[in-house]
Amino acid sequence: MDNNYLAELLFGDIKTTPEDMFAKYPARTLPDKAAVTRFAPSPTGFMHIGGLYAALISMCMARQSDGVFYLRLEDTDKKREIEHGADEIITSLAQYGVCFDEGAAADGEAEKGNYGPYRQSMRKEIYQTFAKDLVKRGLAYPCFCSAEELDEIRKAQEAEKADMGYYGSYAKCRNLSIEEIEANIKAGKEYVLRLRSDGNAENKITCRDLIRGNIEMPENIMDVVLLKSDGIPTYHFAHVVDDFLMGTTHVIRGDEWISSYPLHEQLFRASGLKMPKYAHIAPIMKLDGGENKKRKLSKRKDPEASVSFYSKAGFPVQSVLEYLMTIANSNYEEWRMKNPDADMSEFKFKLEKMPVSGALFDMDKLASVSRDVISKMSEETLFDEISIWAKDNDEKLNAYITASPDKFRESIKLWKYNGKKVRKDIAKWSDLSEMFPYLYGDGVDGYEFDEKLTADERKEFLSAYISAYDHKVDSSAWFDGVKVVGEPLGFCPNIKEYRANPDAYKGSVADACGILRVAITGRKNSPDLYTIMQLLGEEETLKRLKAAM
Repeated sequence: MDNNYLAELLFGDIKTTPEDMFAKYPARTLPDKAAVTRFAPSPTGFMHIGGLYAALISMCMARQSDGVFYLRLEDTDKKREIEHGADEIITSLAQYGVCFDEGAAADGEAEKGNYGPYRQSMRKEIYQTFAKDLVKRGLAYPCFCSAEELDEIRKAQEAEKADMGYYGSYAKCRNLSIEEIEANIKAGKEYVLRLRSDGNAENKITCRDLIRGNIEMPENIMDVVLLKSDGIPTYHFAHVVDDFLMGTTHVIRGDEWISSYPLHEQLFRASGLKMPKYAHIAPIMKLDGGENKKRKLSKRKDPEASVSFYSKAGFPVQSVLEYLMTIANSNYEEWRMKNPDADMSEFKFKLEKMPVSGALFDMDKLASVSRDVISKMSEETLFDEISIWAKDNDEKLNAYITASPDKFRESIKLWKYNGKKVRKDIAKWSDLSEMFPYLYGDGVDGYEFDEKLTADERKEFLSAYISAYDHKVDSSAWFDGVKVVGEPLGFCPNIKEYRANPDAYKGSVADACGILRVAITGRKNSPDLYTIMQLLGEEETLKRLKAAM
């Protein structure tokens, strides 16, 4: 067969050659060992936590080697794409500090970099240039098989218990003559372009994975589709062309792509292009509650699979990133303990220290990490971050901050400190309204009064306290006031005396304060009660005391 003739028949409008593309996209000039990595999502608008994880790792690899980290949008599957999907992904990543040196941009904005376009849908001529070259060299051919014919092949393979796929004697169009090809085209038959595989299932190749070490696999024997009937490439072919022309040195991707390595190796070899290095990362897993088995975080089943889950819950960005790094590298926690105030970028990330099996995503561990992160934030940082989050996620808290910013600043001190010691109670901003509804929410919706005192005894104390209440006194005078009110009603003002002779009293001053605490907050435990009453103001304090009677 005259392959040059066939190439012109199929791609007569393509005048460029691979050499033209090599000249247009020259090798990058970078320091030795600089890594060029990429994040290449489909613009579906959904940002999976696993995607953020992979992007973070790719960014670390590039940043610590003085390399390049770029964004490529794999938008050839228009059925999955949603309007503004790319914008949502770019915004989500930027929110978590994942920023690109070059690559695709949000709709309406200019791309950055010299190796674009960075959207696959805009690179059709580039792919067809390399496809035409493969046809010229007899390494690709048109396939006219209909869906019905492909189904017949599958049925025959099932009956013969053969491997499924389009290969060998099952590849009906592999050896069509030029006359048959021309006749099919003239008849208006649709066709795809397939690789003419030279693989042998008896032969083995080795994937030198940067995380898992050497993985031995059979060669690819499938005549896979390179270009679909509309001329758009499949993922496999686009990956090979794009990663070479864009100068990618390291491909960080999920371990579900390990099985595709033989095909990709063959495509790089057939195209005469240098392969990047590969690191196949284990997925983020969770324990299925029903069967207690590990499974991947599911977009459909698990709300925590979405990056938006963490921002809506109010986990600080740094908390999520810190936790992902503890999953990514086994020695990160030890490093963080030795370097509590260091920037995360100072950590020397190593692919070989990544887990080989799927790591469990532990919400309790994330919360623990987040408490540490929040405890180190300054009061001003806390004010700013919570204010921004509340605008979109907590109407009542936002109203409180907007109406009383100074009081909110004071309230931060209330839950941030226990005396001079920093507390670690808050793991996410949504905890604030859950833990302190009496400050930021609807007030008191129930009372946890201690049953050692009767309702009448509590009412008697509250009535006397309301009559004597002075909102303007300092904390020391306030506590003395509780003692003065409580003592004639049977509440011992001295804790030691009470413990020495408890039967002589209804309770101690601590019990008296407990009545006030529950009346004001609804709860037995709270931060400093005096401060809470000051934040609430005299009118609201008296209102709650009366309501508790």
